[in-house]
Amino acid sequence: MPPQKLSTREDLEALVARYDTFLFDCDGVIWHGSTLLPHVQTALAMLRQRRKRLVFVTNNSATSRKDYAKKFAALGIDAAVDEIFSSAYATAVYLSQVARFPSHKLAYVIGGSGIRSELHDVGIATIGEDDTAPVSLPTLAEIEPNPAVGAVVFGIDYDITYRKLANAHLNIVHNPDCLFIATNDDRTLPGGKYVYPGTGAMLSSLVHSTQRSPLVMGKPNKPMLDC
Repeated sequence: MPPQKLSTREDLEALVARYDTFLFDCDGVIWHGSTLLPHVQTALAMLRQRRKRLVFVTNNSATSRKDYAKKFAALGIDAAVDEIFSSAYATAVYLSQVARFPSHKLAYVIGGSGIRSELHDVGIATIGEDDTAPVSLPTLAEIEPNPAVGAVVFGIDYDITYRKLANAHLNIVHNPDCLFIATNDDRTLPGGKYVYPGTGAMLSSLVHSTQRSPLVMGKPNKPMLDC
């Protein structure tokens, strides 16, 4: 279905009447950084008044749904945790309910606290957060695959290190049946007045080294809708 231009109030009224559920992206739609965009509160209040279901969707995995709810509240928007659907949450749902991730296995996470928080909430233990020590060619041998790792989960990581990449690479390549999951593969990340490298830009290094493509959870990929 081609995009529809809404040019009159009648067009807007027809759109609102046609659907029971409205999905909103967050970055660039609800807010820009920490700034609420104009007329957002008015539009959301109108939809709630008409008893529409609202779902807030984001590919940013650095923040948990609980912390996103706090951000919404700080911006003056009423949003329940179960109305927020992030790529980190989709990853947790996929691993726990679709992949039936074994309780004795670990997830090696490259990413922020949002991923770890969502995984912990569904009972999945994680490692990788502390892999920040410098590496040199003589010390590479100390990095080995961990047989307890059953999945490598890759999201936006503002503190990414070679040690993290090396651990992820070895676990993907050498652990049989190790899952390789990316919260999203966005090429760039908007931030302030510039656009920066996104998850996909960093993820490409592992794709190239392992010769494996991850299952990508975030929009517009199907797994996010399935979860």
